[in-house]
Amino acid sequence: MLSPEQFFGFLLAAVLITASPGPDNLMVLSTGMARGRRHGIAFGLGCAAGCLSHTALALAGVSALVAASPAAFTALRWAGGLYLVWLGVQALRHAGQSGLGSASAGSETPGRLFARGLVANAINPKVVLFFLSFLPQFVQPAQGGVGLQIGLLGLLFTLQAAVLFGLLGFFAGSVGAWLQRRPGAGLWLDRVAGALFVGLGLRLILSR
Repeated sequence: MLSPEQFFGFLLAAVLITASPGPDNLMVLSTGMARGRRHGIAFGLGCAAGCLSHTALALAGVSALVAASPAAFTALRWAGGLYLVWLGVQALRHAGQSGLGSASAGSETPGRLFARGLVANAINPKVVLFFLSFLPQFVQPAQGGVGLQIGLLGLLFTLQAAVLFGLLGFFAGSVGAWLQRRPGAGLWLDRVAGALFVGLGLRLILSR
């Protein structure tokens, strides 16, 4: 099971990462603004559900590395840390440059949009690598049950993403209009996200 420190520390980091501007957020926003609340919520919940597939990959891969090869796990930790630093640097370099797209009109049902969101998230290789590098930071091998910890962390990430993306889809119209009127808000959110990624990456590289 997760300790209180693990649970709340991971939840805070997950909420900050999920709430920061990114492709999933922009797709949920554009879908909600173009098709309405029900469709925006459906697409957002699909994106959140896609995190379960990444959790399964992290569960299989990281658990195997921990059990079989500490050296391989260290290599993964370094690769993941460098990738997170790179993401943070890119976010800082391009802060405030992302814009809201517009989803094409159509007659897709909420169910089909849920499936689209799920697939869009599940097949994103960058999200796969992100999960492989993010989840292990909050695993405490000394507690035992590494696989269970990863599974619970992945489920927690999925649940909070479902809540945030669902709310984002519901309020897509007003949120989108607010961001378009205040480009400075997106700029600072990008900067916070970039600094968070760099910090997480350095923490992963320097951890033992």
